[in-house]
Amino acid sequence: MQFAGLLEIVYEDNHLIAVNKPAGWSSAHFDGENDSLDQLVKLHLKEKYGKPGNVFLGVVHRLDKPVTGVLLFARTSKAAARLSEQFRENTIVKKYWAVAEVETGQKTSLSTELVGTLEDWLFHDDAKKLVRVVEKEIPGAKLSRLHYFQKALYQEKIFFELEPQSGRKHQLRVQLASRGSPIIGDRKYGSRFTFGDGIALHARELTFIHPIRHEPITLRAELPKIWRSSFAHLLQEAKLL
Repeated sequence: MQFAGLLEIVYEDNHLIAVNKPAGWSSAHFDGENDSLDQLVKLHLKEKYGKPGNVFLGVVHRLDKPVTGVLLFARTSKAAARLSEQFRENTIVKKYWAVAEVETGQKTSLSTELVGTLEDWLFHDDAKKLVRVVEKEIPGAKLSRLHYFQKALYQEKIFFELEPQSGRKHQLRVQLASRGSPIIGDRKYGSRFTFGDGIALHARELTFIHPIRHEPITLRAELPKIWRSSFAHLLQEAKLL
């Protein structure tokens, strides 16, 4: 079987490999899924380089199953340790593109202010398997900060560029939804719409320090085709088409 054809490789060298994650796939097999991107990337490397036995692949961050975009892996233990430290210390710059909904006639800070920062205390509810905005006094609550830039507004949809300053689970999804603008397709957090196999949240860009060469590197992932067919007016307004 040719595994290379199943993957969109964004970047690859002796130390790293990054793919454009499709919607509906788990990032890693230890997320409890049989089909996962890390396993597929391992098979790709095994096939490409004719490696016998097990292939090392370090999972240094993850994207939610319905999210698309840049997913970075390490090919050596040294690279994995150094990248994991960058993610842990939030020195990696992450940019996401998202399309959120807003009810007709409704005015919110997200729809009226072109640039802003959201700060919330988030709590992961294990019983309900979702994340909630809570008061900071709640045990287990974690401060989450998100910068947003409105790139386009058309009818009931807003196109955002998002830069999280923390790496909380479901952070972007919850912070937008809590202000009346759930991400398109994100039924878990209140969206009225479906969006193929995923949601309209795309990890557009990662900027980090290469773990071996010690120089900055920026990786970008192209939008899935469904964005171009579903959000043509928004993309044109944002001058991306």
